[in-house]
Amino acid sequence: MVASCYFTSEASCERGYHLFFIERSKNKNLLYYDVCVEGNSDLPELNPVNVYWILENGKREELLERIYAYGITTQEMLERNKLSISLAAFKEKKITIEKIDDKYRAVTFIDTRQIVIEKVYIHSVDRIFRNAGGSLCRHLRLHEAG
Repeated sequence: MVASCYFTSEASCERGYHLFFIERSKNKNLLYYDVCVEGNSDLPELNPVNVYWILENGKREELLERIYAYGITTQEMLERNKLSISLAAFKEKKITIEKIDDKYRAVTFIDTRQIVIEKVYIHSVDRIFRNAGGSLCRHLRLHEAG
């Protein structure tokens, strides 16, 4: 699926591809992860992955707190058109962005099995104490592309 580009990254975006989204139990706001590509379908070298919200009311909003929870902490080019990213909330889980069957996909490993990520579901609960801050993730489920 080709997504329109409104990326604020340093990369020049001629078109983009939807990679995956995060759904949360907390509300119906969704986080989308898209990859920007150049006219020749190559990944640009600078920050090709963009993260943004689609709110319950359908409005799009940029992710402002990029270094926390759902933001991307690293985008490392592994080779031409192959990129490794880490999400702030899941630093230990590397996600590889690569071209599979002429589409860019987000790939990771569950144990020893490689999967293409389509959706991540996070079940969280609000913390009782103010100084604990935010929500606590109780359950995380990766959905692979079928």
